[in-house]
Amino acid sequence: MKNNSLETRKIFSSFFEPSAVAVIGSFRESIFGGYVVVKSLLKSGYAGKIFPVNPGYKSVLNLRVYGSLEEIPDPVELAILIINAKNVIRVIRQCASQGIRAVIVVADGFAERNQEGAKLQREMVKTARELGVRIIGPNTAGVLNAWSGFNPCPYDAGYYKLKRGPVAICSQTGMTNPQAFPYPEMPYGISKICDFGNKSDLDECDLLEFLKEDNETRVISMYLESIKDGRRFMKIASEVATRKPVLVLKSGKTPSGAAAASSHTGSMAIDDKIFNAVCLQCGILRLNTFSELFEMPKVFAAMPLPKGNRMAIITYTGGVGVLATDEGAKYGLTVPGLSPVTQGFLEQIFPMLGRMPVDIGPMAAAVKNFSEIYPVLLKKVLDDENVDSLLNVLWADPTRVSEPIYLKGYDKIGREIKKPIVTWVYGPSVPAIHSLKKRLEEMGFPVFPTPEMGVRALGLAWTFVRNARRH
Repeated sequence: MKNNSLETRKIFSSFFEPSAVAVIGSFRESIFGGYVVVKSLLKSGYAGKIFPVNPGYKSVLNLRVYGSLEEIPDPVELAILIINAKNVIRVIRQCASQGIRAVIVVADGFAERNQEGAKLQREMVKTARELGVRIIGPNTAGVLNAWSGFNPCPYDAGYYKLKRGPVAICSQTGMTNPQAFPYPEMPYGISKICDFGNKSDLDECDLLEFLKEDNETRVISMYLESIKDGRRFMKIASEVATRKPVLVLKSGKTPSGAAAASSHTGSMAIDDKIFNAVCLQCGILRLNTFSELFEMPKVFAAMPLPKGNRMAIITYTGGVGVLATDEGAKYGLTVPGLSPVTQGFLEQIFPMLGRMPVDIGPMAAAVKNFSEIYPVLLKKVLDDENVDSLLNVLWADPTRVSEPIYLKGYDKIGREIKKPIVTWVYGPSVPAIHSLKKRLEEMGFPVFPTPEMGVRALGLAWTFVRNARRH
């Protein structure tokens, strides 16, 4: 690694793995503020030292509250500021004097507010840089490291520990932090979460540089409203995107959206056509909707990468097969013919079953031994030499009689899966759909809310493989 990468790694370790943290704010019991940060740190399993700071309190949650940073007896690696914007610069000076080089400024009232706030933000950054202090924020919900149990979320989410896993979620909004999203319900685990806020100092380039070498992160999902340094972003993104999937949702596609971004974080949005060209050149996988920010990492977190672009389809309905074929074509996915061996096997089960897409609807209603046939059929199609990936469509019958049949099939392929499989579940019963989806994702198989999204996940996986081969 280069020296600047080493420096980035060092500073981000203070944000994500601090040995001791000072929390400066109000400790009145509430759903937001310093009290919540301390509560969250205690409940999330953080092993470091916690030093609440406020001259108006004596204790909070059985911890001593210090009147000032100077009173803290031990070295502090990170400070979290939840105070009035006008006091931030003064407290940053105090942090520097105590050797604290990493500061999360939760406080708002800066560039996102008005020109006066923008001026205050520039002064804050100037002061911090002169003193050797690095900042995440302001106007941020902060960071999280699931692997170390470090969750200093200033909003009470009602849960505090997150499942550890390979997905990093990074954004220019607190809408990706625990208080805004039910991470315990997600099938995959989290490595890091970071809300850049106004990106006054550290930004998406710095975080990408850090995550490039982070062994706990295998896929990066990112929401951006702007890019501070286009040339640097292209350089770093190109380096990262060939090693780890970088999924990016960018807002501000329209003039009105760009104006909204400016009022949200004080950002200047980049022209959308230019950004699209950047994504194509750098190998960034572009997302279209907010839900994809959380849905698309599933296929990278749980499935092996496809070796080619041939996507098989098993479906109960021919219409979905056609729609899936159209969607796949957008990403260079083709629907193959099955090998003669597989075709012959399927045709023995039911007439014309060996065609692609494999429409099992008529067969499922006609054969007497569907419970025995389905698991074998599923594995046969996935194992076919002409198949690189599979979209599997399941009908969740309201009685749930078929649920154990499906689970048996997935269990059969799950022990030695070498190709990605994505699933869409539909049916007349919401509880039956949710039950089957939950069981499959508990087994490690990603289920998507629409067949198009499932195909898009396979398309992005193939695009990543194709991009990596080019480099």
